[in-house]
Amino acid sequence: MRKHCVFLILVAAVVLAGCSRETPAPSASPPPTTSIMASSAPTQSQPSPTPAPLAATVNGEAILLSDYQAELSRYQADVGTELATEDQQRVLNELIDQLLLAQAAAEAGFVVDETILQERYAGLVSQLGSDQALRDWMDANAYTEESFRRTLARSVAAAWMRDQIAAEVPTALEQVHIRQILLYNSEEADRVIAQLQSGEDFADLAALNDPAAGGDLGWVPRGYLLDAKLDEAAFSLQPGEFSAVIQTSAGYHILQVLEREPLLPLEFDARLVLQRRAVQDWLVARRSQSQIQVFTP
Repeated sequence: MRKHCVFLILVAAVVLAGCSRETPAPSASPPPTTSIMASSAPTQSQPSPTPAPLAATVNGEAILLSDYQAELSRYQADVGTELATEDQQRVLNELIDQLLLAQAAAEAGFVVDETILQERYAGLVSQLGSDQALRDWMDANAYTEESFRRTLARSVAAAWMRDQIAAEVPTALEQVHIRQILLYNSEEADRVIAQLQSGEDFADLAALNDPAAGGDLGWVPRGYLLDAKLDEAAFSLQPGEFSAVIQTSAGYHILQVLEREPLLPLEFDARLVLQRRAVQDWLVARRSQSQIQVFTP
């Protein structure tokens, strides 16, 4: 597990416990935009402070270069090697995604005020055993008091928004019960599809390729299968029908639908997958509507 996510590991239980209780009511007035670079207005006798270097801005809100560099150091400590460009981009993308979620939470009226922040902070102290233990952990993981509280506030808001997106995934959906024959070269796939078309039993051929489960994938809802081509094929079939050969990065698939139900409760794992995809789809859409400026190489 990556150490650059170690903050999320530590606070997850506290954040989720807080979000699972009754959600604080949104403020009656529009919430102020959170500023992570607040400073007093300059006066004639007080020169303007030098702005802190930035890694990026998201809709005008800053991601500090120091926060980004600290995340990179935690990531590098985990992998133990110099970071590739894609690793650096992954870390920055995670910070951007978290800020997009936190901004949406504020727009929806959820504001992480001092009361909420102190409650979460106290929960972490209780989890680690003492205030000093938390401070030692912060020092060991390159957090200052300021950056830790800033990250904690943003994490609480982002978690709240993720919960709102995930909650929109229904608890029941149309589903099909399918099994598959998965092959690893086109010649073998052509041979098997020819056998099926000549009348050989799908179950027998599936059992040859998967003796343990007979190719049974169970009930799956729309959007659950890893490849959209598989999803489309599965929901185009009626019970007893099988698909053509479908090539994906995993191999060559032939699907058969055993049963269909227009509305069936989702299994826990299936709903979790759909919720994660809902959050990712939301982030893709949100990015397309946002102004994101990156200052790092």
